[in-house]
Amino acid sequence: MREPALPSGGGRTEEVGSMDRTTCLVVGGGPAGMVLGLLLARGGIEVTVLEKHGDFLRDFRGDTVHPTTLELLDELGLGAEFAKLPARRIRSVQIPIGATVQTLASLERLPGKHKYIAMVPQWDLLDLLARTAERESGFRLRMNTEATEVIWEEGRVAGVGYRTADGATGEIHAQLTVACDGRASVLRAAAGLPARSWPTPMDMWWFRLPRNDTDPAGAIPVVGARRAAVLLDRGDYWQVATLIAKGSDAAARRGPVDDIVRGMAETVPWLRDRVDALRDWDEVKLLDVRLDRLDKWYADGLLCLGDAAHAMSPVAGVGVNLAVQDAVAAARILVEPLAEGRVGTADLARVQRRRALPTAVTQGLQRFLHARAIRPALSGRIDIAGAEQAPLPLRIFRRVPVVRDIPPFLLARGIRPEHAPIFARRYS
Repeated sequence: MREPALPSGGGRTEEVGSMDRTTCLVVGGGPAGMVLGLLLARGGIEVTVLEKHGDFLRDFRGDTVHPTTLELLDELGLGAEFAKLPARRIRSVQIPIGATVQTLASLERLPGKHKYIAMVPQWDLLDLLARTAERESGFRLRMNTEATEVIWEEGRVAGVGYRTADGATGEIHAQLTVACDGRASVLRAAAGLPARSWPTPMDMWWFRLPRNDTDPAGAIPVVGARRAAVLLDRGDYWQVATLIAKGSDAAARRGPVDDIVRGMAETVPWLRDRVDALRDWDEVKLLDVRLDRLDKWYADGLLCLGDAAHAMSPVAGVGVNLAVQDAVAAARILVEPLAEGRVGTADLARVQRRRALPTAVTQGLQRFLHARAIRPALSGRIDIAGAEQAPLPLRIFRRVPVVRDIPPFLLARGIRPEHAPIFARRYS
């Protein structure tokens, strides 16, 4: 197949029959894909984003927006619009100990303007990013369009084949294709990029529970006898993530669904009035937890970002924010070579080098928590909630300010936070 001539600047995507051409093709309309599309479009790059669904309305996606992402939205001129979205602000992490709920960590001492984590439905954030990006002349969002295969030309990725919701098929050719399509990335698999993975002790159940005004606020970890969960305050309901032993979902679903909340109520007594809130197993969504990282995030003509490059554990809810940071770094590094029509593997390698350390450190912290907290909790070796007082290491942790402030900083800000490139900034 002859390589198409590609545009190097802004403007609408050219359509020729069933074959389109664009400068940068982003597969996946999640936070990383939408942020990358917006930033590149503001940099004068023609960019097309493919999203296989018809809308962004899917529950139990990553809804935590960390301070670094909040600062990015301010820099993009979206802070005021984001503030209008329905949100809860998490300013502390609390943990049940005996009959009390005690503060484990506070975000109030974080540097910067945003000393909290915002809990916002991901679809609202994505709608905001889409509306903003569509104001740029070089941006195009194609919903109901699923990438089905990679197009190879002379040993490099030249675009993708796609299928729409109504069954139509076609091709989009691009100077650069970016995989932002998650841990089950079609592009990542097609490119055969080698990855290293680490075993995880758990899978996760997501579900909702009613929230009463008398309940605690914020994020509530629950660690009891063979139980580990976190309750995330969403205003009138709790978004609950319950950790289960790896591979145990099928057997558990043969029992009554209300055993889940009943068991949690043994650890958290204020849940006893809603032990029958779950009526059907269809209300409980399973997340197959994976932790892996590509050795090389790219091939000629292809770059993987976010979970497509490094599948994160849900521990600490950092996956979305790491993916957004990947997108910001990629936009800053790639906008010039894309505009000049000369993007190559050396440019893609720069993106990986920029984001490798934050990714490795975060995954290392998650592996530590898997081994030292989650695995013992799921095996019944930790029961903080049933103790009369906090364990000695936890008491020391809470009393030493320097030590106490490190985890909130790593959780909320991370290592090497990225800021919007100058060309993309708009201050409201």
